Amino acid sequence: MALWDRVDSEGNVEDRRSQRAGVAFGGGLVGLALMTAFVLLSGGDIGDVLQVVLQQASEQTTSQQTDRPFEDTKNYQEFASKVLGSTDEVWAQVFQGEGKTYTPPRLVLFRDITSTNCGTASSAVGPFYCPADQTIYLDETFFDAIQSQLGAAAGGDDVAQAYVIAHEVGHHVQNSTGTFRYYGDAAQSDPAISTRLELQADCYAGIWANTVSRQGIFESESEINEALSLASAIGDDKIQEKTTGQVNQETWTHGSSEQRVHWFTTGYKTGNVSACNTFESNLN
Repeated sequence: MALWDRVDSEGNVEDRRSQRAGVAFGGGLVGLALMTAFVLLSGGDIGDVLQVVLQQASEQTTSQQTDRPFEDTKNYQEFASKVLGSTDEVWAQVFQGEGKTYTPPRLVLFRDITSTNCGTASSAVGPFYCPADQTIYLDETFFDAIQSQLGAAAGGDDVAQAYVIAHEVGHHVQNSTGTFRYYGDAAQSDPAISTRLELQADCYAGIWANTVSRQGIFESESEINEALSLASAIGDDKIQEKTTGQVNQETWTHGSSEQRVHWFTTGYKTGNVSACNTFESNLN
């Protein structure tokens, strides 16, 4: 387990896990959130995901948890706060180096369903970032689903879970730099653009890992491998093969296992934002 106590900062984490939000069907989620649900949960038609969302919203079922390093809810809030705090430190320094000011995102922990400025979010969506309120939404039982549905043992490791948070912070960085404004609309209809956004967020997560590693928060290279294992497990090709038995590159929205590992590793090895320009790179 990484040495999270060495992180001086604490991120802005709101814990809604004891709340039950009312169901609202107006507005919907932003395109990227729907894509997350599509890739991670259905491997098929968007309608399948919406059916899951509506079913969960109406039944208000309670997610079942398995043992994990952060079994206690208070401990998990502290963990999430430390991880988010570490990303705050990294990106504040990067932005300062460019003469800019970084405004950190908020992270909301929830169970089952919650309200966002992007619409009503169900656990079925998976972790996602809402640009409208600059907030990351996370039901940590998502990692249990990763383990049970995809056989990804790394989903229970602390560094793997921290990577997911850092990836969503990467989307906040894209929002802060204007990348979302430039590419966001196109990403909703063009899987290739969505893929480049997601791979850039993976690269940004690698930059975070580079800094955290140099600070001695990671004790060994095996902890980086936890993040790489999860990145590989949730590649579009692995998910499609697992859920449908077929791989269709034209429908990818997050990138293949190889691509996700490559771009996280690029950020991790270089620590350089300019190395993360997926929009001018040949992804093949």
